[in-house]
Amino acid sequence: MFRKLLTTRSLCLSALIAALYAALTLLLAPISYGSLQCRISEAMTVLPILLPQAIPGLFVGCLIANLYTGLITDILFGSLATLLAALGTYLLRKRPLLAALCPVAANGVIVGLVLSISQGLPRWLTMLEVAAGEVAAVALGMLILLPVLRRIDLTHYR
Repeated sequence: MFRKLLTTRSLCLSALIAALYAALTLLLAPISYGSLQCRISEAMTVLPILLPQAIPGLFVGCLIANLYTGLITDILFGSLATLLAALGTYLLRKRPLLAALCPVAANGVIVGLVLSISQGLPRWLTMLEVAAGEVAAVALGMLILLPVLRRIDLTHYR
């Protein structure tokens, strides 16, 4: 898989995904940051089901979007959460509904924990709030992706 990610076509696709993620997050900044957040760009976290190129694209896009917060914890841990979510989604790609839970779990736990510690918010409530926003975004992504998945036999995919 790693060799496939280094082709010119794959790098361009990753860059496009990164740009779209960062642009959507920044365009919708009022709802993209904080404990009560719903990053519409997180709908793209289901893309690794079909495109492994989405893994580095989502990571870089999240990193760029988080740079605007200026918080080192958000830059490091938020981007790491998205990377782990993308990897988990890719690894579970043959079971799409299970794969869709990876971004919810990774962001809910990691981002929720970081926000609760850095802002003194209640730990479990903050993790649940972040996870709830993630459920909404991932549901949107799955609504868009499911018609495509119905046309593809995932048992023979990649």
